[in-house]
Amino acid sequence: MGAANDLGADVMGRLPDGRKLVVQCKRYAKHHTVGSPDLQKFNGTARSEHGADVPLFVASCKFTKQARAFAAHHGLVLVDVDLLGFWNSGTALSALLDLDIGRSGTNRKLAPDN
Repeated sequence: MGAANDLGADVMGRLPDGRKLVVQCKRYAKHHTVGSPDLQKFNGTARSEHGADVPLFVASCKFTKQARAFAAHHGLVLVDVDLLGFWNSGTALSALLDLDIGRSGTNRKLAPDN
């Protein structure tokens, strides 16, 4: 996984409840944004090629408003630079999966799990 011809799957695994997780990661400068074309590509392969129950797109920057709307409409989970920090600090992935995608990365206040 994570190679040039990975068809959008950098990581694949199973959640504790058995659902298949497919993750696409993008490392961009903080001033960059991820737009809906990147999510459209990922959406086109996550379920059909990899059988994802939970397609998760992780980025080291923000998602555009259009990208968040596309993700909400198609059931993609987004983790932006802010949420990535929470995840890295111990917030359980399951808590991030339940966030409102349309607002992901905008004024979210989460506390790391203890």
